Amino acid sequence: MTIGAALRLLAVMVLWASCFPLITIGLDLAPHLAFATLRAALAGVCLIALGLLLHRPIPVGGRSWILIVSVGLGATSMGFFGMFHAAEFVSPGLATVIVNVQPIIAAVLAHVFLGERLNAIGKIGLAVGLAGIVVIASPGLGAGHTQGYSLGIAYVVVAATGVSVGNVAIKRLTGQVDPIMAMGFQFLVGAVPLALISMMTEDVSSLTWSTKFVLILVALAVFGSALAFWLWFEALKQVKLNRANAFTFLVPIFGLMIGAAFFGERLEVIQIAGVILVLGGIMLVQRDSGVALRRQVPSTHSSTKKIEPLCEDVRRR
Repeated sequence: MTIGAALRLLAVMVLWASCFPLITIGLDLAPHLAFATLRAALAGVCLIALGLLLHRPIPVGGRSWILIVSVGLGATSMGFFGMFHAAEFVSPGLATVIVNVQPIIAAVLAHVFLGERLNAIGKIGLAVGLAGIVVIASPGLGAGHTQGYSLGIAYVVVAATGVSVGNVAIKRLTGQVDPIMAMGFQFLVGAVPLALISMMTEDVSSLTWSTKFVLILVALAVFGSALAFWLWFEALKQVKLNRANAFTFLVPIFGLMIGAAFFGERLEVIQIAGVILVLGGIMLVQRDSGVALRRQVPSTHSSTKKIEPLCEDVRRR
Protein backbone atom coordinates (compact mmCIF):
# COMPACT_ATOMS: atom_id res chain seq x y z
CA MET A 1 0.00 0.00 0.00
CA THR A 2 1.35 3.42 -0.97
CA ILE A 3 1.61 6.30 1.49
CA GLY A 4 -0.89 8.25 -0.59
CA ALA A 5 -3.50 5.49 -0.39
CA ALA A 6 -2.97 5.12 3.36
CA LEU A 7 -3.38 8.88 3.88
CA ARG A 8 -6.60 8.86 1.83
CA LEU A 9 -7.98 6.02 3.94
CA LEU A 10 -7.05 7.78 7.18
CA ALA A 11 -8.70 10.99 5.94
CA VAL A 12 -11.89 9.07 5.10
CA MET A 13 -12.03 7.54 8.57
CA VAL A 14 -11.60 10.95 10.23
CA LEU A 15 -14.36 12.41 8.05
CA TRP A 16 -16.74 9.53 8.80
CA ALA A 17 -15.99 9.73 12.53
CA SER A 18 -16.82 13.45 12.55
CA CYS A 19 -20.26 12.66 11.11
CA PHE A 20 -21.55 10.95 14.27
CA PRO A 21 -21.75 14.02 16.56
CA LEU A 22 -23.13 16.16 13.71
CA ILE A 23 -25.89 13.65 12.96
CA THR A 24 -26.82 13.48 16.65
CA ILE A 25 -27.21 17.25 16.79
CA GLY A 26 -29.05 17.42 13.47
CA LEU A 27 -31.64 14.79 14.40
CA ASP A 28 -33.13 17.25 16.89
CA LEU A 29 -33.68 19.73 14.08
CA ALA A 30 -35.14 17.59 11.29
CA PRO A 31 -37.01 14.32 10.67
CA HIS A 32 -34.57 11.44 10.30
CA LEU A 33 -35.07 10.49 6.65
CA ALA A 34 -35.66 14.05 5.48
CA PHE A 35 -32.28 14.88 7.02
CA ALA A 36 -30.68 11.85 5.34
CA THR A 37 -32.28 12.75 1.98
CA LEU A 38 -30.98 16.31 2.08
CA ARG A 39 -27.50 15.09 3.00
CA ALA A 40 -27.38 12.61 0.08
CA ALA A 41 -28.93 14.99 -2.46
CA LEU A 42 -26.64 17.90 -1.58
CA ALA A 43 -23.57 15.64 -1.73
CA GLY A 44 -24.63 14.37 -5.16
CA VAL A 45 -25.30 17.85 -6.55
CA CYS A 46 -21.93 19.14 -5.29
CA LEU A 47 -19.98 16.27 -6.85
CA ILE A 48 -21.78 16.42 -10.20
CA ALA A 49 -21.40 20.21 -10.35
CA LEU A 50 -17.68 19.82 -9.65
CA GLY A 51 -17.42 17.10 -12.29
CA LEU A 52 -19.11 19.26 -14.92
CA LEU A 53 -16.88 22.20 -14.01
CA LEU A 54 -13.81 19.98 -14.50
CA HIS A 55 -15.28 18.50 -17.72
CA ARG A 56 -15.31 14.98 -16.30
CA PRO A 57 -17.08 12.33 -18.44
CA ILE A 58 -20.54 11.12 -17.50
CA PRO A 59 -20.59 7.33 -16.91
CA VAL A 60 -21.74 5.29 -19.90
CA GLY A 61 -22.64 1.65 -20.38
CA GLY A 62 -25.29 -0.53 -18.78
CA ARG A 63 -22.82 -2.37 -16.53
CA SER A 64 -21.44 0.86 -15.06
CA TRP A 65 -24.90 2.22 -14.33
CA ILE A 66 -26.02 -1.04 -12.71
CA LEU A 67 -23.04 -0.76 -10.36
CA ILE A 68 -23.73 2.94 -9.69
CA VAL A 69 -27.35 2.15 -8.82
CA SER A 70 -26.13 -0.70 -6.59
CA VAL A 71 -23.85 1.71 -4.70
CA GLY A 72 -26.66 4.24 -4.37
CA LEU A 73 -29.25 1.76 -3.10
CA GLY A 74 -26.72 0.00 -0.86
CA ALA A 75 -24.32 2.51 0.67
CA THR A 76 -26.63 5.54 0.50
CA SER A 77 -30.25 4.33 0.72
CA MET A 78 -29.76 1.34 3.04
CA GLY A 79 -26.76 2.84 4.85
CA PHE A 80 -28.40 6.18 5.65
CA PHE A 81 -31.81 4.63 6.32
CA GLY A 82 -30.40 2.18 8.84
CA MET A 83 -28.06 4.48 10.73
CA PHE A 84 -30.36 7.53 10.92
CA HIS A 85 -33.22 5.37 12.27
CA ALA A 86 -31.07 3.24 14.60
CA ALA A 87 -30.17 6.34 16.61
CA GLU A 88 -33.70 6.29 18.06
CA PHE A 89 -33.47 2.82 19.56
CA VAL A 90 -29.93 1.71 20.42
CA SER A 91 -26.99 3.22 22.23
CA PRO A 92 -24.12 4.63 20.13
CA GLY A 93 -21.78 2.03 21.65
CA LEU A 94 -23.85 -0.94 20.56
CA ALA A 95 -24.52 0.59 17.15
CA THR A 96 -20.77 1.04 16.67
CA VAL A 97 -20.12 -2.63 17.43
CA ILE A 98 -22.78 -3.94 15.07
CA VAL A 99 -22.04 -1.62 12.16
CA ASN A 100 -18.36 -2.60 12.34
CA VAL A 101 -19.33 -6.14 11.38
CA GLN A 102 -19.40 -4.53 7.92
CA PRO A 103 -15.76 -5.43 7.07
CA ILE A 104 -16.57 -9.09 7.78
CA ILE A 105 -19.71 -9.01 5.61
CA ALA A 106 -17.72 -7.24 2.90
CA ALA A 107 -14.94 -9.85 3.16
CA VAL A 108 -17.45 -12.58 2.32
CA LEU A 109 -18.89 -10.57 -0.58
CA ALA A 110 -15.38 -9.69 -1.82
CA HIS A 111 -14.50 -13.39 -1.82
CA VAL A 112 -17.57 -14.24 -3.89
CA PHE A 113 -17.68 -11.30 -6.32
CA LEU A 114 -14.11 -9.94 -6.42
CA GLY A 115 -12.04 -13.08 -5.85
CA GLU A 116 -10.28 -11.48 -2.86
CA ARG A 117 -9.22 -13.96 -0.20
CA LEU A 118 -7.89 -13.57 3.30
CA ASN A 119 -5.61 -16.23 4.75
CA ALA A 120 -5.59 -17.20 8.43
CA ILE A 121 -3.62 -14.09 9.44
CA GLY A 122 -6.12 -11.78 7.74
CA LYS A 123 -9.12 -13.53 9.28
CA ILE A 124 -7.53 -13.32 12.73
CA GLY A 125 -6.87 -9.62 12.06
CA LEU A 126 -10.56 -8.96 11.32
CA ALA A 127 -11.55 -10.86 14.48
CA VAL A 128 -9.04 -8.94 16.62
CA GLY A 129 -10.21 -5.63 15.14
CA LEU A 130 -13.85 -6.46 15.86
CA ALA A 131 -12.93 -7.51 19.40
CA GLY A 132 -11.25 -4.12 19.83
CA ILE A 133 -14.45 -2.37 18.71
CA VAL A 134 -16.44 -4.37 21.28
CA VAL A 135 -13.98 -3.35 24.02
CA ILE A 136 -14.08 0.33 22.96
CA ALA A 137 -17.88 0.38 22.97
CA SER A 138 -18.27 -1.72 26.14
CA PRO A 139 -18.86 1.25 28.49
CA GLY A 140 -21.96 2.13 26.47
CA LEU A 141 -23.28 -1.36 25.83
CA GLY A 142 -25.27 -1.35 29.04
CA ALA A 143 -27.14 1.82 28.13
CA GLY A 144 -30.84 1.39 28.65
CA HIS A 145 -32.63 -0.81 26.13
CA THR A 146 -35.61 1.05 24.74
CA GLN A 147 -38.89 -0.48 23.68
CA GLY A 148 -37.74 -0.70 20.05
CA TYR A 149 -34.35 -2.21 20.91
CA SER A 150 -34.69 -5.18 18.52
CA LEU A 151 -35.87 -2.87 15.76
CA GLY A 152 -32.82 -0.67 16.34
CA ILE A 153 -30.53 -3.68 15.99
CA ALA A 154 -32.26 -4.54 12.73
CA TYR A 155 -31.72 -1.00 11.42
CA VAL A 156 -27.99 -1.18 12.16
CA VAL A 157 -27.71 -4.55 10.40
CA VAL A 158 -29.51 -3.08 7.38
CA ALA A 159 -26.99 -0.22 7.32
CA ALA A 160 -23.97 -2.55 7.62
CA THR A 161 -25.27 -4.82 4.85
CA GLY A 162 -26.03 -1.90 2.56
CA VAL A 163 -22.59 -0.37 3.02
CA SER A 164 -20.96 -3.77 2.36
CA VAL A 165 -22.87 -4.20 -0.91
CA GLY A 166 -22.03 -0.63 -1.89
CA ASN A 167 -18.33 -1.11 -1.21
CA VAL A 168 -18.14 -4.20 -3.40
CA ALA A 169 -19.88 -2.30 -6.21
CA ILE A 170 -17.50 0.66 -5.80
CA LYS A 171 -14.53 -1.68 -6.07
CA ARG A 172 -15.97 -3.12 -9.31
CA LEU A 173 -16.40 0.44 -10.64
CA THR A 174 -12.79 1.51 -10.08
CA GLY A 175 -10.93 2.09 -13.33
CA GLN A 176 -14.16 2.13 -15.37
CA VAL A 177 -15.74 5.50 -14.59
CA ASP A 178 -14.79 8.92 -13.32
CA PRO A 179 -14.99 8.78 -9.51
CA ILE A 180 -16.42 12.27 -9.03
CA MET A 181 -19.31 11.75 -11.44
CA ALA A 182 -19.96 8.15 -10.36
CA MET A 183 -20.17 9.04 -6.68
CA GLY A 184 -22.29 12.09 -7.45
CA PHE A 185 -24.87 10.07 -9.35
CA GLN A 186 -24.94 7.29 -6.75
CA PHE A 187 -25.83 9.86 -4.07
CA LEU A 188 -28.72 11.15 -6.18
CA VAL A 189 -29.92 7.59 -6.86
CA GLY A 190 -29.74 6.77 -3.18
CA ALA A 191 -31.61 9.94 -2.21
CA VAL A 192 -34.71 8.96 -4.20
CA PRO A 193 -35.91 6.03 -2.00
CA LEU A 194 -35.07 8.03 1.12
CA ALA A 195 -37.16 10.95 -0.11
CA LEU A 196 -40.13 8.73 -1.00
CA ILE A 197 -40.13 6.96 2.38
CA SER A 198 -39.71 10.31 4.17
CA MET A 199 -42.73 11.82 2.40
CA MET A 200 -44.84 8.77 3.28
CA THR A 201 -43.82 8.40 6.93
CA GLU A 202 -42.61 11.78 8.25
CA ASP A 203 -43.91 15.30 8.82
CA VAL A 204 -41.43 17.16 6.65
CA SER A 205 -42.87 20.51 7.78
CA SER A 206 -41.24 19.96 11.18
CA LEU A 207 -37.80 20.52 9.65
CA THR A 208 -36.08 23.54 11.26
CA TRP A 209 -34.27 25.66 8.65
CA SER A 210 -31.90 27.42 11.00
CA THR A 211 -28.31 28.55 10.49
CA LYS A 212 -27.22 25.75 12.80
CA PHE A 213 -29.00 23.08 10.74
CA VAL A 214 -27.71 24.43 7.42
CA LEU A 215 -24.11 24.43 8.67
CA ILE A 216 -24.47 20.85 9.95
CA LEU A 217 -26.07 19.74 6.69
CA VAL A 218 -23.35 21.33 4.54
CA ALA A 219 -20.58 19.83 6.68
CA LEU A 220 -22.13 16.35 6.46
CA ALA A 221 -22.89 16.55 2.75
CA VAL A 222 -19.70 18.19 1.48
CA PHE A 223 -17.09 16.72 3.83
CA GLY A 224 -18.67 13.65 5.43
CA SER A 225 -20.22 12.39 2.19
CA ALA A 226 -18.94 13.93 -1.06
CA LEU A 227 -15.27 14.30 -0.11
CA ALA A 228 -15.19 11.09 1.94
CA PHE A 229 -16.67 8.89 -0.82
CA TRP A 230 -14.47 10.43 -3.50
CA LEU A 231 -11.34 9.70 -1.43
CA TRP A 232 -12.66 6.19 -0.66
CA PHE A 233 -13.17 5.52 -4.38
CA GLU A 234 -9.67 6.77 -5.18
CA ALA A 235 -8.15 4.58 -2.45
CA LEU A 236 -9.95 1.47 -3.72
CA LYS A 237 -8.27 1.97 -7.10
CA GLN A 238 -4.99 0.94 -5.46
CA VAL A 239 -6.00 -1.16 -2.46
CA LYS A 240 -7.96 -4.39 -2.12
CA LEU A 241 -11.34 -3.96 -0.47
CA ASN A 242 -10.46 -6.21 2.47
CA ARG A 243 -7.32 -4.21 3.26
CA ALA A 244 -9.12 -0.88 2.94
CA ASN A 245 -12.09 -2.05 5.01
CA ALA A 246 -9.80 -2.89 7.93
CA PHE A 247 -9.25 0.86 8.31
CA THR A 248 -12.94 1.33 9.17
CA PHE A 249 -12.13 -0.08 12.61
CA LEU A 250 -10.40 3.29 13.18
CA VAL A 251 -13.67 5.24 12.94
CA PRO A 252 -14.69 4.68 16.61
CA ILE A 253 -11.14 5.57 17.69
CA PHE A 254 -11.22 8.87 15.83
CA GLY A 255 -14.73 9.37 17.22
CA LEU A 256 -13.36 9.03 20.75
CA MET A 257 -10.59 11.51 19.96
CA ILE A 258 -13.08 14.03 18.55
CA GLY A 259 -15.29 13.57 21.61
CA ALA A 260 -12.35 14.16 23.94
CA ALA A 261 -11.11 17.20 22.02
CA PHE A 262 -14.41 19.03 21.43
CA PHE A 263 -16.99 17.59 23.82
CA GLY A 264 -14.95 16.97 26.97
CA GLU A 265 -15.45 13.19 26.86
CA ARG A 266 -12.95 11.08 28.79
CA LEU A 267 -11.17 8.05 27.34
CA GLU A 268 -11.35 5.12 29.78
CA VAL A 269 -8.53 2.61 30.33
CA ILE A 270 -10.57 -0.23 28.82
CA GLN A 271 -11.09 1.86 25.68
CA ILE A 272 -7.34 2.38 25.36
CA ALA A 273 -6.98 -1.41 25.43
CA GLY A 274 -9.57 -1.59 22.66
CA VAL A 275 -7.61 0.91 20.58
CA ILE A 276 -4.52 -1.29 20.86
CA LEU A 277 -6.53 -4.33 19.71
CA VAL A 278 -7.92 -2.41 16.74
CA LEU A 279 -4.48 -1.25 15.63
CA GLY A 280 -3.17 -4.80 16.00
CA GLY A 281 -6.04 -6.16 13.91
CA ILE A 282 -5.38 -3.66 11.12
CA MET A 283 -1.69 -4.57 11.09
CA LEU A 284 -2.55 -8.28 10.79
CA VAL A 285 -4.86 -7.65 7.82
CA GLN A 286 -2.18 -5.60 6.07
CA ARG A 287 0.40 -8.33 6.85
CA ASP A 288 -1.95 -10.88 5.32
CA SER A 289 -1.66 -9.20 1.92
CA GLY A 290 2.11 -8.96 2.27
CA VAL A 291 2.35 -12.69 2.92
CA ALA A 292 0.12 -13.43 -0.06
CA LEU A 293 2.30 -11.25 -2.29
CA ARG A 294 5.52 -12.94 -1.16
CA ARG A 295 4.02 -16.35 -1.89
CA GLN A 296 3.53 -15.34 -5.50
CA VAL A 297 7.19 -14.45 -6.00
CA PRO A 298 8.65 -18.00 -5.87
CA SER A 299 6.29 -19.12 -8.61
CA THR A 300 7.76 -16.42 -10.86
CA HIS A 301 11.30 -17.60 -10.08
CA SER A 302 10.39 -21.21 -10.74
CA SER A 303 8.90 -20.26 -14.11
CA THR A 304 12.11 -18.40 -14.97
CA LYS A 305 14.19 -21.44 -14.06
CA LYS A 306 12.09 -23.59 -16.40
CA ILE A 307 12.55 -21.14 -19.27
CA GLU A 308 16.32 -20.69 -18.88
CA PRO A 309 17.27 -24.25 -20.04
CA LEU A 310 15.06 -23.85 -23.10
CA CYS A 311 16.78 -20.59 -24.03
CA GLU A 312 20.21 -22.22 -23.57
CA ASP A 313 19.16 -25.10 -25.80
CA VAL A 314 18.06 -22.67 -28.52
CA ARG A 315 21.41 -20.82 -28.37
CA ARG A 316 23.35 -24.09 -28.75
CA ARG A 317 21.40 -24.93 -31.88
